[in-house]
Amino acid sequence: MSRIGKRPVELPKGVTASVSGQTVEVKGPKGTRSFSATDDVTIAIDGDAITVTPRGTSKRARQQWGMSRSMVANLVEGVSSGFKKELEINGVGYRANMQGNVLKLSLGYSHEVNFDVPQGVTVTTPKQTEIVVEGIDQQLVGQVAANIREWRAPEPYKGKGIKYKDEYIFRKEGKKK
Repeated sequence: MSRIGKRPVELPKGVTASVSGQTVEVKGPKGTRSFSATDDVTIAIDGDAITVTPRGTSKRARQQWGMSRSMVANLVEGVSSGFKKELEINGVGYRANMQGNVLKLSLGYSHEVNFDVPQGVTVTTPKQTEIVVEGIDQQLVGQVAANIREWRAPEPYKGKGIKYKDEYIFRKEGKKK
C-alpha cells in the first residue's frame, strides 16, 4: 500500500477543485492548474478533500497511485501559496538585475548573459547577488532556476558561481607547493 497515496489532499480556503473523467482542475487565488491522470487510478472529491485510489493491484497502478496523489497535492499547493526557489551569486563582479522580462547576468564572461524569463514564472532580484524565482508550476520554477544556475555552476575551490540558497558547496584544498 502506498503511504503517500492513502492520504487525502486537503483543499485550503479559497481553493476549489473539479474532476471530469481523469482530469483534475484546481482553482485558487494564484491561478488555475490541471492534471490528467492515467486510467490506472480513480480521482474523487470528498467534501473539502481529493482522494486518489488505484483501480487494480498491478505494479503500474500502485506506482501511479502515489505519483498522481503527489501531482494533485502540488497543484493545490501551487494555486494556494505558490513555489519559490532562491539563488545566490558568489564571486567578485558577479551580479544580476532584471530589465523588463530579461534577467541580465554578469558572471565573469567577456559578455553579459541575457536570460529570457518564460511565461508563468516571475524572477526578481532583491539584491544584486540574489535571484528569486516564483510561480505556481513546481516543475517550471525548478527548471528555470536550474537553467539560471547552469550559466555558472559553483566551483569547489573558491565557491564562485550561482548556487541555491540552501545548497552546500564542498570546498577543496588547492595545490600544495
